[in-house]
Amino acid sequence: MMGQHDSDRFRAPAKPDQAPYRNDPVERGNPSRTRIKICGLTREQDVDAAVAAGVDAVGFVMYGKSPRYVTPRRAAELARRLPPFVTPVMLFVNEEASKIVAASDHLAMGMLQFHGDESPDQCAAAAQACHRPWLRAARIPLQEATGFDLVKFAADYSKAQAILLDAHVEGFGGGGKTFNWSLLPPSVNAHLVLSGGLTPANVTEGILQVRPRGLSLAVDVSSGVEADGPGGNPLKGIKDPEKIHQFVAAVRAADRHLA
Repeated sequence: MMGQHDSDRFRAPAKPDQAPYRNDPVERGNPSRTRIKICGLTREQDVDAAVAAGVDAVGFVMYGKSPRYVTPRRAAELARRLPPFVTPVMLFVNEEASKIVAASDHLAMGMLQFHGDESPDQCAAAAQACHRPWLRAARIPLQEATGFDLVKFAADYSKAQAILLDAHVEGFGGGGKTFNWSLLPPSVNAHLVLSGGLTPANVTEGILQVRPRGLSLAVDVSSGVEADGPGGNPLKGIKDPEKIHQFVAAVRAADRHLA
C-alpha cells in the first residue's frame, strides 16, 4: 500500500525514554494534529509507556474471547494511572447494555467503542445509559473496500463521535491486517479513526492517504506496538515501549509533513 510517499522520510527515531515532538511548536500549532490511541493494554508499565510517549487515548478490551481481555475492575486500576486529558476507551463486542453500564461504572470517565454487530439504536441506547460518547467500528473488507458503503455506514451511525476503520477478518478485531486504504471513498461526513495492521513503518502512509477523506483523522494501534514473541509473532497484550515511541514519532512526522 505504499505509494508515492515514502514513510521512512517522515519518520524520526525516538529513544524509549523520550516523548517525540511533545514540545515541538509545529505539532502544537497544527490544527489537524492526528490523535493517537494505543489499544489492548493489560499492564501498568504499558499504560505508563503510552502516556510517556504522548498518546491521547488508551483502550481496554472488554471482550472475553480476546487474548487482550481485561475485567472492568482491572481496566479501572489501569485507568487510574492516566493523567488528565488522556482518555480511557472501553471496547465491547455484542455485549448486553446492562453489562456495559456495569462495566462503565468502574471508570469515572472515558468512551465506549462498539466493535461487533451492534445496531445504531443499540449503540446509542447503551451510550446514553452510561452517559458516555462512543465510537463505532466499521469492518472494511481486506481487498475490496469498494464493496463496503462507508458513506452510508457513517450516516447510519451519525450519533457516534467517530467511525473507526478496521479490517474485516474472521471473528472480531482487525487481526493485525491492513485493508486497501486507497479504495475508501474520497469524502465521508464523519471523524475517522484509522486502525487495522498499523505499525511504525506504515502509519505515515495511512495518514497521508486517509486524512483527506473525513472530517478529521485519528489512529488506533494494538498489535503493531506489541513485543515480539517466538517466530516474530506479537505477544498479545504485551506492549513494547520502543515501538510505541516509534509509532508516535511516525505519526508526528506525518503531521509535520502535512502542516
